[in-house]
Amino acid sequence: MSALGRPAVLMDRDGTINHDVGYLWRWEDFRWIAGAPEALAALSRAGFALAVITNQSGVARGFYRDEDVLALHRSIQADLKARAGVDLDGWYHCPHLPDACSCRKPKPGLIERAASELGLDLSASYMIGDKAADAQAGLNAGVHRTILVRTGCGRQEEAERPPQTAAVDDLTAAAALILAEAGDVR
Repeated sequence: MSALGRPAVLMDRDGTINHDVGYLWRWEDFRWIAGAPEALAALSRAGFALAVITNQSGVARGFYRDEDVLALHRSIQADLKARAGVDLDGWYHCPHLPDACSCRKPKPGLIERAASELGLDLSASYMIGDKAADAQAGLNAGVHRTILVRTGCGRQEEAERPPQTAAVDDLTAAAALILAEAGDVR
């Protein structure tokens, strides 16, 4: 860990760790993307803090409540612990409509909050997502590297990603890229 704090892998939720079914809030609709629990376990074993950074405007739209998002995150956390022995360090969600706040990606608010609450070194951290807005949020927050996964909306958004953002097939490939790079710099 650096003097600034712990390095982290911050990631989007829908389309990155789980299949994006549109306005997900019920556990029975949740499905892991293949290999995601194992990729998270590998990153955790390597010493990275892990946090989910997700836009959830379904709350502001009245599709579900903030409490429903929190309940889903508790269920995901419990399932991840049972499957891969991993506890995520933090869950951060923006319940607002686009342009209604300072926390919705691509704004850096949620990432900055995670860094403050979890004691993270953003300059040694990564942001992974399936949208250009995920990558831009990471860049706006000053993370070391941003990665776009081609799951979820990633294939459609790949051409829109910031030029310095890597593109890989899925979270498993993103974890491999991070671990290879971390082995070179640690």
